[in-house]
Amino acid sequence: MGDHRPPAGVDEAVLDRRLQRGARTRRTIVRHAVDVASLEGLNGLSLGRLAADLGLSKSGVQTLFGTKENLQIAVAECARQEFHDAVLDPVQAEDRGAERLRALAERWIAYAEEPLFSGGCFWAASLPDFDSRPGPVRDVLSRHQQDWRDVIAAELRHAADSGQIADLDAELAAFQIDAVLIAANTAFRLGDGKAGDKVRRVIDGFLTPPR
Repeated sequence: MGDHRPPAGVDEAVLDRRLQRGARTRRTIVRHAVDVASLEGLNGLSLGRLAADLGLSKSGVQTLFGTKENLQIAVAECARQEFHDAVLDPVQAEDRGAERLRALAERWIAYAEEPLFSGGCFWAASLPDFDSRPGPVRDVLSRHQQDWRDVIAAELRHAADSGQIADLDAELAAFQIDAVLIAANTAFRLGDGKAGDKVRRVIDGFLTPPR
């Protein structure tokens, strides 16, 4: 077993406060970085830029993350958690299928239009920088996007299997809906106040009741 005692001369309470302070600082940096990345993409991040934005030392930021890649991954995971909190978790009480998919669409519209992140959809801003660059960051972003499409497909599949809507190819429909949402994010950024209604019309088109 390793020895996890604090270094000689360091009080445990003092060490605990330092760790808590470091964790708070890390969360502050990551959350600010999510907003920056939503505006400029993950490539717009740098340890020095974030340190300057937040009035921190670059060496202190580097101590917390080590590398830019580690920072980018931490930022992507933070964005994913906030997306879950804002879009996915609030709809879990809705009935599975068509009702939940409509609720997901409404939550997504609010996420992009208000928006949750300064530049709108985090993945719309970040994926284009990494779609042709294999590596850990692209893997994380790709997994997040696929998880989101899987959520949409699962609700479509449930709606079809339970007779709420006509039979369809759930994976293809989820791909199409995701593409529309990305287009809507761009439309919101360009001032199209009707983008949300267009999303609703597209969703309704997939939720046609069986004849």
